[in-house]
Amino acid sequence: MAARAGDGAALFMQNCLMCHQSGAVGLTGQFPRLAGRVGIISSKPAGRAYLIDVVTNGLAGNIVVDGQPITGLMPSFAQLPDDVVASILSYVQTLGDAPAPVPAAFTPDEVKIGRALKSAAEVQEERQVLQRAKAID
Repeated sequence: MAARAGDGAALFMQNCLMCHQSGAVGLTGQFPRLAGRVGIISSKPAGRAYLIDVVTNGLAGNIVVDGQPITGLMPSFAQLPDDVVASILSYVQTLGDAPAPVPAAFTPDEVKIGRALKSAAEVQEERQVLQRAKAID
């Protein structure tokens, strides 16, 4: 039985668990940790837009997370409806050492507005700009 859009934990398990692991702790050197990071990134408007871009457009290339270089590819999940993307991101931002208070939940309308056709390379460029501005780590 498919999870309902509001069930972020079940949707994460269906779509993200294989790479990002249980509790979104990642796999060192292969898949980045999301727990404790997504809440911080989503506390800033540019970070929220970036997270929507990563999920809906994917990301390819080199990144550094927790001091560990990762070269890889996150596939696009553009096929997921806006309410599902919003539920997953809202759930993940609560994991780990989430900021207090946890940022507002993502909404389907926010995802719909933020969804744009970008290549994985363009999302990588967006990440680098945000890192230089110290908006994300």
